[in-house]
Amino acid sequence: MARRTHIVSNQPPPLVGYDVFGADRVLGEAVERHVGGGLLDEVRGELGALGEASGSAQLQEWAVQANENAPRLRTHDRHGRRIDEVDFHPAWHRLLGKGVSAGLTAAWNRPGGHVRRAAAFVVWTQVDAGNLCPLSMTHAAVPALRTDPELAAEWEPRLTSVIYDRELRPAPLKPGALFGMGMTEKQGGSDVRANATTARPLAEDGTYELTGHKWFCSAPMSDGFLVLARAPGGLTCFLVPRVLEDGTRNVFLLQRLKDKLGNRSNASAEVEFDGTWARRVGEEGRGVRTIIGMVAATRLDCVLGSAGLMRQAVAQAVHHCAHREAFGAKLTDQPLMRNVLADLALESEAATTLALRLAAACDDGGEQERALLRIAVPAAKYWVTKRCPPVAVEAAECLGGNGYVEESGLPRLVRESPLNSIWEGAGNVQALDVLRVLQREPQALNAYLQEVGRARGADHRLDAAIKNLLTELADLDGIETRARRLTERFALVLQGSLLVRFAPPQVADAFCGSRLGGDGGSAFGTLPHTLDLASIVERARPPV
Repeated sequence: MARRTHIVSNQPPPLVGYDVFGADRVLGEAVERHVGGGLLDEVRGELGALGEASGSAQLQEWAVQANENAPRLRTHDRHGRRIDEVDFHPAWHRLLGKGVSAGLTAAWNRPGGHVRRAAAFVVWTQVDAGNLCPLSMTHAAVPALRTDPELAAEWEPRLTSVIYDRELRPAPLKPGALFGMGMTEKQGGSDVRANATTARPLAEDGTYELTGHKWFCSAPMSDGFLVLARAPGGLTCFLVPRVLEDGTRNVFLLQRLKDKLGNRSNASAEVEFDGTWARRVGEEGRGVRTIIGMVAATRLDCVLGSAGLMRQAVAQAVHHCAHREAFGAKLTDQPLMRNVLADLALESEAATTLALRLAAACDDGGEQERALLRIAVPAAKYWVTKRCPPVAVEAAECLGGNGYVEESGLPRLVRESPLNSIWEGAGNVQALDVLRVLQREPQALNAYLQEVGRARGADHRLDAAIKNLLTELADLDGIETRARRLTERFALVLQGSLLVRFAPPQVADAFCGSRLGGDGGSAFGTLPHTLDLASIVERARPPV
């Protein structure tokens, strides 16, 4: 019998045992909007199954276990032989296997593949973002490999498989394989053209021996890696298999694992190449052009991942406030807290709506959509990933002291939240990429203006924002210094256009007023009191 002093009251039930996909109205509407009618029931069914698994107590416990038991590097076996392996907790393998079986690496060979994968990515992020790195790398490797039809024919069936095989053995013997990536070096950072790893041609055509060091190697337990190295003809892309076809380990010397702020369940390594065997991907001297398809895909995953983190943070905050009372009323009925929650919900909805729109453009594949992606992906990557940390922190504050306690799950979201802004090119890289596209590809700006123009006339604040954006574009003075401001406006105007077209009127009104019309403050919870905040909060509440 519990002592009277230990009776628990006024605490919300755990947000567990629910369908993460079905509880997300915004994501569900986006899937309906972008998936063809004949395919919709199938996609809803698979996303519903993943959503129920993601909200289960079992998978949430696996996520906790994977983060509390970080990966461990083993450079040598007990006899002193070099093995260079990373040991993961069994929960990590269970989660990664579930992600593979859910099709998170299989977008390229399924109808509506990018939208259904994008929705699954948003859902799966809410379990544990740590296992998303190998899933993202594997998915993104496909367009790079397609520059070499022979390599693509060999590797693509393994990479798009829904079977997870964790064993380190020759890839031809495996029913499924995972890929990692290594571009960043100590001296280079985002400037990949400063790459110092060298590639010496071998006797067999297309094969090389690599020597060098990669400062960040994602997912070092993968079966293969795409890396950049300097060949006689210039910077070139290479495929480095973890295990050679004769069963011997390739020279892949893991020096240490990074001790990271977040993403604790995942391993990121420093790796040495010293006579490492590799196959060339694409032509010599065209390494950046070859690997750029991989970079674009992973940048979109950064947007999706941040949208998923924001959604889980907002879901936790609204759920907590819907059950907890203070000063005689539920927190969701308190005007000021309702304002905070509505503001957070707006940010989450705008991120999800934009992310799924970009995924739909990948499925379309037409020239107009490809042009839109070239400017919209870096703009979205810049803005959505930067909005994730303040959303996570504010959501944790909605839980008060409980949100600062590890068991709530919010600290893990807070630690994870900056990652996507840093990964695959930090903010300045994205902003400068937007400028590069504007200067070199006028068709991209035309595609963007046609997209946002579909909402022209529906909201005067959006119309004014489009006009102001064009005015900024006409002024080239100090444009590089203004690149972040310009990129932010590109993302906000696109989000506003999409919400005006597809979101409920109260959501679009609140977003355009606060983000485009200047009727909002710098912190969350500063929306005008005249808005329908209650319905915005209710739209974001998980029905649990």
